[in-house]
Order: sequence, then C-alpha cells, then structure tokens
Amino acid sequence: MSEITLSINGQQTTVDEVDPSTPLLWVLRDELGLVGTKFGCGIAQCGCCTVHVDGQARRSCVIPVSSVAGKEITTIEGLASNGELGTVQQSWVDLDVPQCGYCHAGQIMAATALLSTNPDPTDEDIDAAMSGNICRCGTYIRIRAAIHAAAAKVRQGEKA
Repeated sequence: MSEITLSINGQQTTVDEVDPSTPLLWVLRDELGLVGTKFGCGIAQCGCCTVHVDGQARRSCVIPVSSVAGKEITTIEGLASNGELGTVQQSWVDLDVPQCGYCHAGQIMAATALLSTNPDPTDEDIDAAMSGNICRCGTYIRIRAAIHAAAAKVRQGEKA
C-alpha cells in the first residue's frame, strides 16, 4: 500500500493506502467518489471507463493508478466548467442521444478526445475513433450526429 498523488480535473489529490496496481477506475469511483466513470467489462473492450490521461482517451479499468501519478487525468465530471456542460456533453443533451445512458460518459470522453485533435471529422473518422465504445442500446446514429454538432461548435471556437 502506498500514497499516490494524482492530478484529476485540474485538482491535486492524494490517495492513501492504495495498492499501486489498483486500476484507476476503482480509485476514481471508490476512493474519490467520481462515479461518472463507469465499469463495463474490466478488460478495456467496451469503453465505459474512458477518461483522458494527458489529453488521450484511455480505458481506466486497466491502468494501474501508480502509472498515472504526475499525469493530468480528466473524467466526465471535469468536462463541465462553471456549471456549464462541455461542448460534447451539451450536444448529447441537445440531440437526446442516450437511451439507458450507461455507456455515454465513455462515449463523450472518446468524442471529446477526437474533437480536440480533429475538429472536422468525417463519418469514417468518427467511426474509427468511437469503434471501441459499445452502446448496447444502439444509439450510434445519434452519437455520430452529436459529434458532428459538437464539431461545428468547436470549429466556431468552442473548446472540445
């Protein structure tokens, strides 16, 4: 067990008595109460647990917490700013994307990472970036539409 300092959503926090091999997902949820990041499969296949590590979309269920010390971690809770949803989050609401909603924190995190590097994605770009994020409800058409809507806002100067 050890003490690990993490930078999460722009805030430094220290977790005590954590096994360094504990997946980041469980530290976020169980130790820090950041439950927006969901558990889906535990083997980095479904995308429910997607967070950003230094701006890159990563599956938190397989990342040992010790490997992200000193890196900037952003969770779904970190996308909102001053009480306003992030651009992708707002597009999800505007287009009524979720049905059950379980996978959508991971979907939004993957879409935000895509738009931060490609503000004008084609359908093929979106499909490639989102291919590892599974939606059991099958809202893929609405997901793609929301990403295009958010992309239009990003091209007008909004932050992804």
